[in-house]
Amino acid sequence: MRRLIEQMLKTHLPGVIVLACETGAEAIAQLGAGVVDFVTTALRLPDMDGLELASQIRKNSPQAYMPIVVVSGDVQERLVTRSLSEDVTDYFDKSLGFQALAEFIRGYVQPTESTSGEVLYVEDSRVVALATRRMLEKHGLTVLHVIAVEDALAMLETAQSMDRIGADIVLTDVNLKGELTGGDLLERIRHQLGYGKGHLPVIVMTGDDNPENQAALLRAGANDLVEKPIEERLLVTKLLFQLRVGRHLRARVGNGVA
Repeated sequence: MRRLIEQMLKTHLPGVIVLACETGAEAIAQLGAGVVDFVTTALRLPDMDGLELASQIRKNSPQAYMPIVVVSGDVQERLVTRSLSEDVTDYFDKSLGFQALAEFIRGYVQPTESTSGEVLYVEDSRVVALATRRMLEKHGLTVLHVIAVEDALAMLETAQSMDRIGADIVLTDVNLKGELTGGDLLERIRHQLGYGKGHLPVIVMTGDDNPENQAALLRAGANDLVEKPIEERLLVTKLLFQLRVGRHLRARVGNGVA
């Protein structure tokens, strides 16, 4: 697996230096020898748990910013149970494949200056919306901002009646003005409109750190969560990754590939 990932990274990220380690001890030794830009780890290592490795890296690294990403086959289960520690920056589901992993890592170590895509953004705070909209537009994204779930649903329903989706991705807060919440929007996108996670990705922003409430959002069909206060690089990386995965999956369906 290490050899396959190393070969894939060198193919898709020319000039990248990959420090492949078998154990947590080897990884810690490599980190002690110099600065790295990105760490990815399995959860099960011969000498320690991947989360223990992440904790040790956080305690001993002099770097202010070092993304640590868990690559696992049971990411969704761990997300729902909220069993990934705060030492982990992000997570990647192995089932998406090596190509998607390369794109995911590229988003961290070689972020693109700009991209394209329509983001349906649901946020009722004018100040937060302005800051987040500028953040996304800076990366080349088109932002369709509404303040209530009812407005977002109206846009999506109108687009669906015209055989369009209406956006490439949805970014929504949880608590919003109006009778409906971000959780209600998620439920209606998945069940009333019938869009799966690959067809219309949804990222939920939340200031609620209650594990049960976060797990409920993931079970309801959220592709990912971003906790407030929003960290720009993390939000943009997650959003761009879900955009790429969504396009990849829609293309496969369009080509008749299940």
